[in-house]
Amino acid sequence: MPISNLSGGAFPPSLKPMPKKQVVQDNYIDFHDSSFSTWTQQYLPELYEQEVERYGNRTLGGFLRMVGAEMPMTSDQVIWTEQNRLHIAYDKVTVSQVGTFPKFRVVITSTGNPASSGIRVGNTILISDNSTGLVTLKALVLSNTANSTTDGYTLECHAYEGSALAAGLLGSEACNLFVYGSEFPKGSDGMKQALTPVPTTYENSPIILKDNFEIAGSDAAQIGWIEVATEEGTSGYMWYLKAESETRLRFDDYLEMSMVESEKNANAANFPTGAAQFTPGSSQAIKGSEGLFAAVEARGNVYSGFSAPTSGGSGALADFDTILQQLDKQGAIEENMLFLSRQTALDFDDMIAAVNGGYATGASYGLFDNEEDMALNFGFSGFRRGSYDFYKTDWKYLNDATTRGLSKEIDGVMVPAGTTTVYDQMLGINIRRPFLHVRYRASETEDRRYKTWITGSVGGAYTSDLDTMRVNFLSERCLVTQAANNFVLFKGA
Repeated sequence: MPISNLSGGAFPPSLKPMPKKQVVQDNYIDFHDSSFSTWTQQYLPELYEQEVERYGNRTLGGFLRMVGAEMPMTSDQVIWTEQNRLHIAYDKVTVSQVGTFPKFRVVITSTGNPASSGIRVGNTILISDNSTGLVTLKALVLSNTANSTTDGYTLECHAYEGSALAAGLLGSEACNLFVYGSEFPKGSDGMKQALTPVPTTYENSPIILKDNFEIAGSDAAQIGWIEVATEEGTSGYMWYLKAESETRLRFDDYLEMSMVESEKNANAANFPTGAAQFTPGSSQAIKGSEGLFAAVEARGNVYSGFSAPTSGGSGALADFDTILQQLDKQGAIEENMLFLSRQTALDFDDMIAAVNGGYATGASYGLFDNEEDMALNFGFSGFRRGSYDFYKTDWKYLNDATTRGLSKEIDGVMVPAGTTTVYDQMLGINIRRPFLHVRYRASETEDRRYKTWITGSVGGAYTSDLDTMRVNFLSERCLVTQAANNFVLFKGA
């Protein structure tokens, strides 16, 4: 007699249940059989324990680790000085004919300190037109007088050459000039006044960054496992701290993103005092901080609208040569690193490739045998132009859809691969530091570079009666961008 099931039906005579979890031919149930339609509602889902990494490595950090360093400081502010230029020059000065040539007048405006001129009586100067720089005149300075009306001073000069002022030198703010020496007659007095170097001082203040992860005790009691591969390169099964791991990775990215994006708070005086998260007093104002982009825009070089290359590379290459001319006027640092968005990186690749004489006819970029199995490399990791070397890489921060990839404003940044010698107050010696480095608050008893601690009453912490585990993160830091005049920020047109 066949075995009956709970619904009154009968199993087929060939079905024989086994006392153990043993796979044999006689205990196989075909759930597609109409006799077992009620079992079709009890399918267990096929559970994939491994997490799918559909966005690859999601972290964005690494930029500052490549180009900078981190160093402690004890103060609430970091101050550094930078040299000014050695030679004296002014742009957009006004040249006018006063009296009989070779005597003429030069008016310099908006010097900021009319009582102390950089040009002295006896200096020899070269004046050039502002538009082309091709029309020049050399002259001797006879007198200089402060002019409070123009916030500058007036030079009375004697021309060495020519019979009249060239037309290109006359007009409002039509000329540039620089000092190239001096000349005095025999038996004359020495040079009046002395030039005292005045370095330019810059400052920045650290900002406090915070984050946390929190889980209730009841949720922590129900363990759920998932197999993961973290951005740090490790893999395995994780419990509820999977979310804590992501909070930590996100906070790590915020540390770098803040150093890149931070702005000084121009509206600090009007900061609201009623916000629940903030109770600022006179010493607790939200001052902000100067990040990389803000520093380069204020004190560096900004280039907008890098062109797509045209035939022969004349488009983007002409743009790049303009950048080189600007670098010549600054520190002329030989080695530089380019961190670019995807589109700008491709424009650079095309710019270099277009210089190849056979590019238009489909010839290779380099030397190879044109074998059918050979993969072509259409990218370039570095190049040399003029006396400069450039090393290029993609900057993920500018491409990610959740960061600067949302905006087309920033196309890339050029960072000089150099160091400066400065006096370290903590070490008491002169040390060499990268142009770009991070300073964080630290002392013998408190290190705020990267603080993390657990509070609550869950997960081994017993600091309060709150039935949660709270993982806290904190850092206090700022970025020091020295010699920003050697940096270039590429912006969209």
